[in-house]
Amino acid sequence: MNETEYIPIASLNQYAYCPHRCWRMFCTGEFIDNQYTIEGTSLHERVHTLGEGHRESTWQVRAIWLKSDKYKLIGKSDLIESENGELYPVEYKRGRKGEWDNDELQVCAQALCLEEITGQTVTTGYVYYAHSHQRQFVEITEELRQSTVATIEAVQMLLLTGTMPKAIKTKRCTGCSLYTRCLPEVVDKVGRYQEAS
Repeated sequence: MNETEYIPIASLNQYAYCPHRCWRMFCTGEFIDNQYTIEGTSLHERVHTLGEGHRESTWQVRAIWLKSDKYKLIGKSDLIESENGELYPVEYKRGRKGEWDNDELQVCAQALCLEEITGQTVTTGYVYYAHSHQRQFVEITEELRQSTVATIEAVQMLLLTGTMPKAIKTKRCTGCSLYTRCLPEVVDKVGRYQEAS
């Protein structure tokens, strides 16, 4: 990556989930499917049918590209809605509301792009979780904006330097399709062994 290249909006979600996973996906091009990634891909194939229309009083447009020159972001939205003149992004996810904020970061990044494209302030967004068939409200607060910008900068640095973050064992490893590539327990044991010698 050079300083003029754009980063995928989805990379923010991956980085917040696990920097090592993000490095594997976006620096080395590694990806392995598991049941969760296959379900997610299937969901997005259905969602990413380009089109627009109305649902009652809400205007909807699906699968349009978003871009920010200011933040060097690019990505395809799942759904953008407008109600009473207010625009907001809706990101689709396969599971249920998680314990972490990586989905909210992705929604905020889309909001930053929408603001730059339209000149309107975007204060809300949603994450639609397919398993529960429910939307989770996301307030685009100043704190979330700052966290998103910090994540953008971290991903830009990761892609610019290509430096591999350490694989760290967390609860998130259980569902990770790249778990067998990084084996964080082994890395941790080797590190402890080297420290002891």
